[in-house]
Amino acid sequence: MNPLLQTHFDNALEHPNGIKKLRELILTLAMQGKLVEQDPNDQPASELLKEIQAEKARLVAEGKVKKSETLPAVKEEEMPFVIPKGWEWVRVGEVLEYLQRGKSPKYSEEPKIPVIAQKCIQWNGFRSELIKYIEPDSLKSYSADRYVRNNDVLINSTGTGTLGRIHLYQNDLNFEIVVCDSHVTIVRSIKIHTTYLYKYFCTREIQNRFESNASGSTNQIELNISTIALTPLPLPPLAEQKRIVDKIGELFLLCDELETLKKSKDTKRKDLHQSVITQMLEADSQESFQKHFQFLTTHFQELYSVKENVKELRKAVLQLAVMGKLVPQDPNDQPASELLKEIQAEKARLLAEGKIKKSEALPVVKEEEKPFVIPKGWEWVRLGEVLQKFGAGSTPLGGKSVYTTDGIMFLRSQNVWNDGLYLDDVARISKSIHEKMKGTKVIGNDILLNITGASIGRSTIFPLNFEEANVSQHVAILRTFTPSIVTYLHKLIISDFFQNLVFKEQVGVSREGLSMTKLSKFPLPLPPLAEQKRIVEKVDEFLALCDELEERIGKAEEKRGEILKGMVRV
Repeated sequence: MNPLLQTHFDNALEHPNGIKKLRELILTLAMQGKLVEQDPNDQPASELLKEIQAEKARLVAEGKVKKSETLPAVKEEEMPFVIPKGWEWVRVGEVLEYLQRGKSPKYSEEPKIPVIAQKCIQWNGFRSELIKYIEPDSLKSYSADRYVRNNDVLINSTGTGTLGRIHLYQNDLNFEIVVCDSHVTIVRSIKIHTTYLYKYFCTREIQNRFESNASGSTNQIELNISTIALTPLPLPPLAEQKRIVDKIGELFLLCDELETLKKSKDTKRKDLHQSVITQMLEADSQESFQKHFQFLTTHFQELYSVKENVKELRKAVLQLAVMGKLVPQDPNDQPASELLKEIQAEKARLLAEGKIKKSEALPVVKEEEKPFVIPKGWEWVRLGEVLQKFGAGSTPLGGKSVYTTDGIMFLRSQNVWNDGLYLDDVARISKSIHEKMKGTKVIGNDILLNITGASIGRSTIFPLNFEEANVSQHVAILRTFTPSIVTYLHKLIISDFFQNLVFKEQVGVSREGLSMTKLSKFPLPLPPLAEQKRIVEKVDEFLALCDELEERIGKAEEKRGEILKGMVRV
């Protein structure tokens, strides 16, 4: 095996796109003459070119192909690398007997003559089930050279994302006559190994060339046949072409095996991690929890070498926190029942002063609503019990038409994220509209919660000493009776425990919505205030570790990626 391939197999296995890059490297080395050894006994490519020219002349003389224009020789500056002795730089058009797009078909329900469209040609194979058929009578307008032949190379030639996809036709359809539509180009070679040409078209370099030389607008780019014909091709001796194709096949099989191994390894790592996390969450004693936690710390490097597991760790930390398993309890802490009494007293004071309206008493949390056992000193409460303000914002009359370039911030769901406010595209409204929407004003320490759409459940804390703002009807304001519980409450809201409640209760057909009535009745595990502080500190500590892990993994992947890019640029 080429030493470069052997050296970097580990990088290919560990990097997310490593095996894809490895395949690209194999093709690059192949086309540079570095994948197999040259044999001085091979007939040189110059002799092969003479045979091709003689064959083309014969076909022209017999009227089987049209005479094509002479193509210019490949210039020195068009040769991106030095080819081995016995090879030749040629234009692709020089080794072809036919290069033409298909025709716009007249479709028929009669399954007699299939037509190949772009959607049939995918990088992961030929989609024969997507074949359509043409009107049999329309075949009269097709010359015989338009019929697809075995070993024709088919290239998608229209559209961003589809242009350049390639298939080597190997009698994929059991029909005597097959044609292509006008978005697929047929490339038919003479006397060269067709698979070699197909693999050359698959290289990253040629795919980039096709894309960069495409004509037309962004929405409808086109690959002209002249671009294909003028593409420089490093042409090896015919015997070496076969050895190259065989070696590519052999190494691609090894890549397939590596891919299977990588998937198996990733799955096992993910399953092991999930198993450990589940056992920690379901541990019925401190001893059991510590046992599984110790396993996690022992295998930390192995388990957290991929970002997917770090993402799951974040979720687990929050879930353990709200279950009372993340930090030890302190019997000296004032119990949550006393905290509730203080909240009730504050509520009574605000009612007496006319600052809030009296609300209906919420039902006690039932046993069947409690998904886990909480520690001694904790209490199950309803969300509405700890909130003095609880409701959605609104959109000003006139909607977007009243937005201004300056003025008061108008926060929408796209501005609310779990890690803070994203204000790049924040809308603004005038001071006068702001004053009319008093019920939608937010203040420092308000928790904002998205209650509709794809971002439902996303939440953040509105900062203290921040500029004035209102919120739209897609965002709810949760204002607690005491600011001391805000940070814990936000951690709870972004935990899987609360998010599962959100998605269980969402309503609406086109845009899911969260009912304020149902939301107020969500059951919450409330720890003593002192423990809330310890929980928040520990969660922040773990989440900072997750940030560090993701950054470290990202840098490692970036480094492997640079190595792999370097490999492909050989």
